[in-house]
Amino acid sequence: MTAEQEPTTADPAVPPDFRFGYVAICGEPNVGKSTLLNAILGERLAIATPKPQTTRRRTLGILTTATAQMVFVDTPGILEPRYALQKAMMRVVDSAIRDADVLLLVVDVRHPGIAPGVAVASRRKPLVVALNKADLLHRAEESLPEIERIRNEVPGADVFVISARKEHGLPALVEHLGRLLPLGPPAYPADELTQHPERFFVAEMIREAVFTQFQQEVPYSTEVELEEFKERPGGKDYIAATLFVESDTQKAILIGKGGTAIRALGEAARGEIEAFLGRPVFLALRVAVMPHWRKSPRALRRFGYGPGSA
Repeated sequence: MTAEQEPTTADPAVPPDFRFGYVAICGEPNVGKSTLLNAILGERLAIATPKPQTTRRRTLGILTTATAQMVFVDTPGILEPRYALQKAMMRVVDSAIRDADVLLLVVDVRHPGIAPGVAVASRRKPLVVALNKADLLHRAEESLPEIERIRNEVPGADVFVISARKEHGLPALVEHLGRLLPLGPPAYPADELTQHPERFFVAEMIREAVFTQFQQEVPYSTEVELEEFKERPGGKDYIAATLFVESDTQKAILIGKGGTAIRALGEAARGEIEAFLGRPVFLALRVAVMPHWRKSPRALRRFGYGPGSA
């Protein structure tokens, strides 16, 4: 648990059978983990794009019901790491699985798979499997063989067929997750959705815009660092951010001819940020080159990917 995730004082007036705990949302890249978190919370907290490996850090979301408080931890997609950034991302996954009370494994119903680390961890804590993207099946019966296969592969796992995008099957899934948590009072106010600061989400929304507007290696080579975040009562908040890339070629692509690409990026990101903050902002973006930052331990520590920083 990081500094921004320290629990607040709990409400003493809770029923004795109230439950509280952490649910780690894990799975392979692009199976819909972030979309599921947003759908469960009814709020767009985690960035989500059609591209795999959009999520790099864990995103914490809090859901409080009449019977439980669930702290969902969205994690990067599980993969075989090839360089330092991906290794740091997998440390985030390992930490979330280790600290969770319940594991929520999200898989694509069309080609599901159980990550070995998740299967091992499920021997020590409850595992719930969400077969996602059921809306893409031609018939509901197509999921039956996969349900049986997962139950054979991970005995004792509870399996739910859902569509995070269409928000189908979520109430039953959430209710079941709440029943699996340990008894305990809530650690956060009932109306609190996250413990991350606004700066966290602003940087993520800028990075999401990069993933949405650019192709090939550019999104994966881009990191966002906020330089300034000034609230201006009665005026627009001032936000300045630097987009770091690994080469001059990538910098030229992000900026575009005559600055057209960076302006379009800024407009898209500003719209999302203003909707999230609920107030107008002035967003200033610049692009800088930091060669091979994804392979540099020093750069990763600077960007918050060091051990214990995610």
